[in-house]
Amino acid sequence: QVQLVESGGGLVQPGGSLRLSCIASQVTFRRYAMNWYRQAPGKERELIAAITPTGGNTNYADSVKGRFTISRDNAKNTVWLQMNSLRPEDTAVYYCNADSWTSSYWGQGTQVTVSS
Repeated sequence: QVQLVESGGGLVQPGGSLRLSCIASQVTFRRYAMNWYRQAPGKERELIAAITPTGGNTNYADSVKGRFTISRDNAKNTVWLQMNSLRPEDTAVYYCNADSWTSSYWGQGTQVTVSS
């Protein structure tokens, strides 16, 4: 059974940083594009960062561009999201997603709260 397990969320003050991790198991990790989504209360889930299977290309939502960085290590079956200069509006549950032409998997989410 494919599992994606996120970690690294928590409470941080505005301007602070967090690094989210997502470890995949029971999946050929290198075949999947990896994405980070987030969902704030009362809002739809939004795609904020994506990385291709080899890690050669990344894309970001305008709302996080220049502040967040997605990276991956296929040998460790892990994708990260480095979040800097956090703002209160970044408060959300963050989800890891593994996506290929034929299948898509989700983690359980990790809460990020940005507040003073």
